[in-house]
Amino acid sequence: MSRGRIEKALSGFYYVNIGSEVLQCRARGKFRREGMSPLVGDWVEVRELGGGEGFVEAVEERKNVFSRPAAANIDQLVIIASGAIPVTDPYLIDRISAIAALKGCQVLVVLNKCDLDRAEELYEIYRASAIPVLRVSAETGEGLEDLRAAIAGKLNAFTGNSGVGKSSILNSLDPAFSLPVGEVSKALGRGRHTTRHVEMFSLGDDTYVIDTPGFSSFDTEELNLELKQRLSETFPEFAPYTDDCRFVGCRHVKEKGCAVLQAVKDGKIPRARHASYVRLAEELKGVNEWDKK
Repeated sequence: MSRGRIEKALSGFYYVNIGSEVLQCRARGKFRREGMSPLVGDWVEVRELGGGEGFVEAVEERKNVFSRPAAANIDQLVIIASGAIPVTDPYLIDRISAIAALKGCQVLVVLNKCDLDRAEELYEIYRASAIPVLRVSAETGEGLEDLRAAIAGKLNAFTGNSGVGKSSILNSLDPAFSLPVGEVSKALGRGRHTTRHVEMFSLGDDTYVIDTPGFSSFDTEELNLELKQRLSETFPEFAPYTDDCRFVGCRHVKEKGCAVLQAVKDGKIPRARHASYVRLAEELKGVNEWDKK
């Protein structure tokens, strides 16, 4: 038996890196019977069959699981955004960062295409938030070394609305990727989806990246009861103020004596972040106890 990590899942095959080689593996039938699938990012036990093939026998305990993209053990979610076409709505960033925070995943906001638009509004929002933010340009190379340092030693998932340049950034970090890049449709203000399956790419020095489909992939499936119950925790800049609210169980939406609302008023919490929180709380209103799977 060998221990390895799944780097790619495609058409029922799992490509497992065991250090000395990458094995093409099938998964044991027991996974299907138990309603569980091995995922990209999983650490697994494999039985080697020879000829570069094997069987996935067991999946080790996971740190976290994302259903879309179907991946596990992600250390950091890198949200690629843009102030140029297509312009990113901060609510989309905040919605995804809340889901990531719930799963114990670090978040990094990367503003691409800064050669075309400096994305001042987005930059100021996240510079004043608890989420780190970088400006980069896949075209000119600006900020790419800072990005390389921020993702070092982690399994990173890159996401963002289609057309913001996820694949272009990856290609700039390492041209060997040669990932297909979709031209942005100016009429629609969005890109054509170019990422077809989940795959983990190595940047060396224990640094990995998963390129994922766009924001729409983070489906309502992730907007669940746990997120509803712990929503304020997923906005880390609220933390210094939540214990000072007048009432226990304050929702931080419009309650009297809410310390979070006061912090927003005083400019200590970005208004846009709080607006996203309120919008997300509204979206989660329909999630009930009986919906819990």
